[in-house]
Parts: sequence; structure tokens; C-alpha cells
Amino acid sequence: MAPSARHTTAPALAHALSAAERGFPVIPLSPTKLPALRSPHRHEDRQVVCHGECGRPGHGVHDATTDPAAVRALFGAAPWATGYGIACGRPPHRLIGVDLDVRSPDDDAVELRHLALRHLFGLPRTVTVLTPSGGMHLWLTGPPNVVVPNSASRLAPGIDIRGAGGYLVGPGSVSARGMYRLAPGTADLSPAPCPRPLLGLIAPPPRPHPTTTRPHRQGHGLIHFVLTAQEGQRNTRLFWAACRAYEHGLGDALTEALVTASVRTGLPEHEARATVQSASRLTAG
Repeated sequence: MAPSARHTTAPALAHALSAAERGFPVIPLSPTKLPALRSPHRHEDRQVVCHGECGRPGHGVHDATTDPAAVRALFGAAPWATGYGIACGRPPHRLIGVDLDVRSPDDDAVELRHLALRHLFGLPRTVTVLTPSGGMHLWLTGPPNVVVPNSASRLAPGIDIRGAGGYLVGPGSVSARGMYRLAPGTADLSPAPCPRPLLGLIAPPPRPHPTTTRPHRQGHGLIHFVLTAQEGQRNTRLFWAACRAYEHGLGDALTEALVTASVRTGLPEHEARATVQSASRLTAG
């Protein structure tokens, strides 16, 4: 007799509850490894961007939770679920998944080991999940101020990264190809911190904070030099000051200030700008 949906779901729910108890946000997965609950907005006429604000389940990784009652409710709404996903990038663990496509028994994460040798970092002992296809997932943790994006084979062929907005199939899950299992010797481990060199490879560089350009002390002197020009000196002084500014890497930052100073001495703005541009071309040459 074929097992009922309830009996199929029960092991997945038990594993998911165990993961949630350890602080890993979970969602139910179907045998295809996709979120088991479909979007509640799929029949709506207009495209809806909703991350669960509507209060209904079916928003993929945005449904992930560590609350036992909410986990049971999600699995109750998806009795066909045979596995569970663990949301990456979420506190407290801020999980980062390194998905390795191990194509042969001798290919023991060789691409990742080569990467570690090139960038001088060691591979820590960490939670490792063996996939039915012969690959493996390494679990790492990230710092709170770094958002790691998802990527596929960007680091090297066969290495995918699961970060914010992504999820890992949890151990104990059953897919159409088989079961996900913890590698021997890693069941009692916690996810290890991601090595800093590896984090630098998988995380985008920080965006520079916008700053208001303030003239260097030397810039104030050049502006004063232009402001004190007498009639007959204005163009000459502006050209000299602009040349010095560009020679010291301050040209773009001081252009407006130099033009304004020249206009205050009586030089027409179009003439002042032409003079600064001439200084820019001369110093560039």
C-alpha cells in the first residue's frame, strides 16, 4: 500500500522542527526541491511583489521561520512536502552555503581546494551535507554586516554559492533523486565561520559612502589667489590656479569654486570655464 501524504510529510516535518529549534529558519519543499507552497498571488491579474506582507503562505524563502507552530502550519498546508529548505543569510547563523558539484569519487571538492591554495585560506571542518547526485553542501556562517549574494559557477566551475534570498536543502530531506544526508563526522559540528579570503571572493565590495567634496587646504589658497586678482590679472591667475589644482589631483573638486571666485572678480562665467578647461587639457598633456 502506498504511504499516505501524512506519513510522507512526517519525517520531513520532524527534521525541519529540529533545525528550527537550532535557529535555522525553514520552509517545506516538494520532491523537486522547490518550495512546496505555491504563490497565493498566481491567479491575480496584475503582477504582485509580495514577500509575505499579505499574511498568507506561499512566498518561498520569505516564509522561512523558526517558530514551531508556524513550521507545523506550513507543513500542514503542504502535506505533499518531502523535505525542507533552510534560508541562508538570516540571523542568528547567517548561513552561507557552498554547493559543490562533485563529479567523481576522486574529485573531492578539488576546485574549492585549488581556490583555497590560490587565495591562501584553509577549509574549516564544518557541517557537510551529502546530496543524492554525489555533490555536497558546506555550511558556513557570515558576519552580520556582509550580505552574500547567490551565484552559480562564478567562483569556479561546479561551485555555487547560496546566500541571502537562497536556501539549502536540509539533511533528512527526500527529493526525487534520493535523500540528503549529513556527512560522517559532521553531525555534531556547528557551521564554521567563512574564511575571510573566501568571504572577499563571494561578497560584493562595500559601496563607498557618498561624501561631500571639501577642498584641500591648498585648494583654499588657490581660491584666495583667484579672488584677490586685480583687473588685468583675472584670467592669468585663474589659469595658473587651475593648472596647479589639476597637477595636484584637485582639479575636478575645485572647478566650481575656481569659476565662482573668478566670476566674483568680474570675469564672465563662460570665459572662466573655458580657462579652466584649457588648464585641464594642458596638464593632461
